[in-house]
Amino acid sequence: MLRFISTIFKILLASLLVGVILAYLDISPEEVLKDFGLTPQDLISYLDRSMRWAVPHIIIGAIVTVPVWLVIYLFRPPRG
Repeated sequence: MLRFISTIFKILLASLLVGVILAYLDISPEEVLKDFGLTPQDLISYLDRSMRWAVPHIIIGAIVTVPVWLVIYLFRPPRG
């Protein structure tokens, strides 16, 4: 778990440093999106559509995965 948190922290720190450098170079998020042919509203729309697709799939997967994991966890031999 500590390794995971360390990795997340490193990604956040790298993102912050890149953001500071881009701000120093007067490059805004709107300009980057415009270079890709997007607007902030387009990005929000794409994120909304992807969440509407992903959440039901995650829920239906969890309906199967969590009970299977629980049964395996309960019936495995004790550690130690």
